[in-house]
Amino acid sequence: MPEKICIVDDNLVNRKLLSGILKKEGYELIEAADGEEAIGLTMKELPDLILLDIIMPKKDGYQVCAELKKDARSTHIPVIFLSAKTQVEDKIKGLDLGGADYVTKPFDRGEVLARVRTQLNIARLTREIVEANDELMRKQRRLNEDLEAAAGIQQSLLPHGAPEMENVSVAWRFMPCDSIGGDIFNVIRLDETRWGIYMLDVSGHGVPSALVTVSASQLLRPQRGLLMKKAIQPPPYYEIRGPSEVLDLLDREYPIERFNKYFTITYLILDVEAGLIRYSNAAHPPPILLRRDGRLELLEEGGTIIGMGGVLPFEEGEKRVDPGDKLFIYTDGIPEYEDETGQLYGQERFVEALLQLRERPIAEVVDGVIDALMAYGNNHPPRDDVTLLGIEIKDKANRNQGG
Repeated sequence: MPEKICIVDDNLVNRKLLSGILKKEGYELIEAADGEEAIGLTMKELPDLILLDIIMPKKDGYQVCAELKKDARSTHIPVIFLSAKTQVEDKIKGLDLGGADYVTKPFDRGEVLARVRTQLNIARLTREIVEANDELMRKQRRLNEDLEAAAGIQQSLLPHGAPEMENVSVAWRFMPCDSIGGDIFNVIRLDETRWGIYMLDVSGHGVPSALVTVSASQLLRPQRGLLMKKAIQPPPYYEIRGPSEVLDLLDREYPIERFNKYFTITYLILDVEAGLIRYSNAAHPPPILLRRDGRLELLEEGGTIIGMGGVLPFEEGEKRVDPGDKLFIYTDGIPEYEDETGQLYGQERFVEALLQLRERPIAEVVDGVIDALMAYGNNHPPRDDVTLLGIEIKDKANRNQGG
């Protein structure tokens, strides 16, 4: 479709002269003889460009331009003023009202064509940019909707309230840095007295990391056979795999080449009856065992990241736990949290917060640590997922208090 130009001038000779110049270039032309006609014709035809005389009856060019720029239907249409006025202040007034250019009479054919082509090109590029931006906004809205849905799915994989664990209280806080993150954890009943507890952190952020997170969490469900295996023996005909064996299977299942991702993980088996923890870490921050008397012990046994394809073994550790002991499993989003100046929160501040809050119930300790973390950074959004899981061993007379 040829581009449409509206010529507005009360002088018929000027209109014919401009029409003769522009018609040869293939433009579609419409004409108006005064300001009021120009406004009506513009609203009806919505031309691509307006050549606008200034001195006209009924409404002058300045008034016409001001009205057109106030109307959403015509505000984007470029206006080139035509006038015999050559004073700088006259040109400035026209440009201040929204005019795109200014051509003085008498017309020079080459100048008119050059300015018309320039403004039409600018208008065309502007439309393309606006259309491209609108399309990007539509895609962004769709992406945000997808991310929200994915975040909902990921949240559904987290524990729904504290598990019913005899003599144990559990609490946690999970703060993904994006709408979806690479951290996940769970507390899973393995049998009448033993619970499997894991926390993993996939490298990177966003959808790719979340996909690995979801995949790994599904594989760590008891019915998938990774945590427990069938055994030919008297009931219950299954055998609980040790933590190091679980990590070895994960390492073989998730080589870096599969997703171009790796992850760290801590996996523990808590025997609430025996008061015993067996564990292994795959390059994950070592869990902190806070004894009732204030002593700290790190659960450091393990090996390297999940993703090496089974080339290195994972060591396994064991700890006895007593009533009043508290265990904290976390991701590196806590010590590596930065304030607005880029200063790290650090492991020392984290440990100090645990010690200061150690006498409180586990839920209050977890909330207090996260509150102290965010206060350090003046609630600056974290750049990495922040996850903290707390487990408190209680006297046998006490019940679980929720998390």
